[in-house]
Amino acid sequence: MVIPFEEEYRKKFYALEEEIFNSNFWSEGDILKRFEDAFGEYVKLGARAVSNGGSGLLAILEYIGVEGKEVLVPSNTFWADARAVKLAGGIPVYVDCNKEDLCMSFEDMKAKITENTKAVVVVHIGGHIAFQIEEIAQFCKEKNLYLVEDCAHVHGAWWRGKTGGHYGFAGSYSFYATKTMPLGDGGMVVSKDKDFLKWVEKYRNYGKEVIDGHVYYKLSNGFNFRMSEFSAALGIVQMERLDKILEFKRELAEKYDQIFEKRVVFPSGMKSGYYKYVVFDTPLKEETGQVFGEGDLGHKIDEIKIELPNSSWIAKHHKCVPIYYGYKYANGSIEELAHRLLGEKKDE
Repeated sequence: MVIPFEEEYRKKFYALEEEIFNSNFWSEGDILKRFEDAFGEYVKLGARAVSNGGSGLLAILEYIGVEGKEVLVPSNTFWADARAVKLAGGIPVYVDCNKEDLCMSFEDMKAKITENTKAVVVVHIGGHIAFQIEEIAQFCKEKNLYLVEDCAHVHGAWWRGKTGGHYGFAGSYSFYATKTMPLGDGGMVVSKDKDFLKWVEKYRNYGKEVIDGHVYYKLSNGFNFRMSEFSAALGIVQMERLDKILEFKRELAEKYDQIFEKRVVFPSGMKSGYYKYVVFDTPLKEETGQVFGEGDLGHKIDEIKIELPNSSWIAKHHKCVPIYYGYKYANGSIEELAHRLLGEKKDE
């Protein structure tokens, strides 16, 4: 897989690098603020950059205070969610997923709630919004539980005017090299809560706050989770490219929809960012592996003996069709793509 980055955008990035050199601020400068503003405007939420998506999750969990409390997380996700809960002093409780969307099961989530539950972490897996997110959000509101959104995959996804981070208290985006909007690494915390966003500014910088020219360390749990000006500069340019990347992926997905019947089918009106294109029980000649396999399941990593049948089924029965930006066969006809991916021609 090659990460394309067109010459015109390279020049824009180089120009921003020149700005950084001339400013003499390689960290905590104006470029970072511009990236935060651009991303916040795109998702329609307040945004603060951090070093990666995992540190964003940790920041949220530290702020809401989960020490000694149970936090519900999907087993079918990356280890970062449970790990962040543990680092914040919480107790991860693994929840099953749905077969339809690979995301947290609302029914199993409700069954796992106890008096010690403090928060729920929903992961928007594969680039689309979790199908049951509205029911989950409403339930959490009624039960006075914090809802945290892992938005690592969801760049560019929308449903009924909302994207990742709008349903809960806060969300964390990832800009890792494989993501729809890659920076190599980096993350962004988003929220409507202005006090929380102000707190993140201190938390990501060792708890530091400057008052009347004097430096104070206001947080005992602050650490270095900053994003450099150079990563932020790349973020500004990637924001300009995001619509182009999404257009490429969606046009390819429209072709795939005519080839694959056993796939994730979105609710009416939902737009995916297509981090992945997921199919079920379909032998592929060419693929990009799985979103998460059996070895990635949280309860397996933690060696907890519980039955999560849908998570186990998903791990065994799904694969991902190539849909990364720049996939060199994307311009092929539906028949050509079907032959390449399935070894057969699609019927007229």
